[in-house]
Amino acid sequence: MGVDGRLRAIVELSQAMAAAPTPIESWRAAAQGAREALGGSFAALSVWERELGRLKVLVNVGERAEDEEEFPEDETYPVHRFPEITEFLHERWAAGGGPKAWVETATGPARAVGAGRAEGAVRAPGYRHERVATLRRRGRGCCVVAPIVLHGRAWGELYVARPPGLPVFGPDDTDFATVIASVVAAGIAQTERLEEVRRLAFTDPLTGLANRRAVDVRLDEAVGRHRKDGSVVSLVVCDLNGLKRVNDTLGHAVGDRLLERFGTVLSVCGAKLPGALAARLGGDEFCLVAVGPTADEVIAVADELCVRAGELNLGEGVACGIASTGDPIGEVRTARRLFRLADAAQYRAKGSRSREPVVAGRDGAVVALADAPPRAGDRRRFRDAPPDDAPPG
Repeated sequence: MGVDGRLRAIVELSQAMAAAPTPIESWRAAAQGAREALGGSFAALSVWERELGRLKVLVNVGERAEDEEEFPEDETYPVHRFPEITEFLHERWAAGGGPKAWVETATGPARAVGAGRAEGAVRAPGYRHERVATLRRRGRGCCVVAPIVLHGRAWGELYVARPPGLPVFGPDDTDFATVIASVVAAGIAQTERLEEVRRLAFTDPLTGLANRRAVDVRLDEAVGRHRKDGSVVSLVVCDLNGLKRVNDTLGHAVGDRLLERFGTVLSVCGAKLPGALAARLGGDEFCLVAVGPTADEVIAVADELCVRAGELNLGEGVACGIASTGDPIGEVRTARRLFRLADAAQYRAKGSRSREPVVAGRDGAVVALADAPPRAGDRRRFRDAPPDDAPPG
């Protein structure tokens, strides 16, 4: 591949990573772009999990061996077997040099392709040529390995291999692999920034739970699925009692601790419903969104939630309302309809000081309460939804 071809490959790789909708797709784009740019038959992207002392493979692309999955769950390697990525090269970077790619071949030890690139790896104490053994085991002829450096620290590595019979990677290839690794590092940094923005946009900063925006998205998707295949969608709305008293008498810092503690209880209870979303809607309001579990399963979790909330040292328990498409609540065509019903059930629980959840469809007054227009002086404030359940817009 000439200079123009390599420049085009770099541009295409950058564009593919930038267009990827998720980190996983970005990893795949990085590995696939590197494989094509370097004329390899296989490529992998791995991350150095420092706290666990291992290299974890994120993605494998190209001609995979029988034991290689595209997105492996548990393909990891202890980093002490690869001192060239964790020790030698790091020392070289600390001394002012940049990270350099190097080559391994299936016919012997690391192959020198440039001053200071492979010799250090060969001489590192305890180096056992794990990559050489892996090449032989998986029927590959050679590989080029390029460290990925993010924020001045080793993040992981890019690995591209060729089968026996094709030319072994040379000095030009290692230089190009080093450039590719830098481009991949920039793409990963951008992906991480975008993920952080998304996380902040959909996370309540105090409790770490999902926020109202995340609930709206999840509930819209859930109701759409319900209308398509009849999946049971349940919404539990909770109002934490006594927060104002705590704030007024003990201070807002203590009130925040109460919110955090209840958020933890909600998360623990919600975990018993596979895939449920635990969220803080704002102020003293929280909710659970569940898709799949029966209404009875959701009610059982809400029962436990009420008990555990009542056991908190601060606060005065929780008022809990439930609306589930698994109960006789009428047709649910919009998320706002389900919210309005759960709100009405929670309003009734709060008004009656119930220590148990009130369930729309099992309390004869809730559906009528949700649909009835407010009377003069009525302090009800349900989610804004047309009483006839007409689509928004």
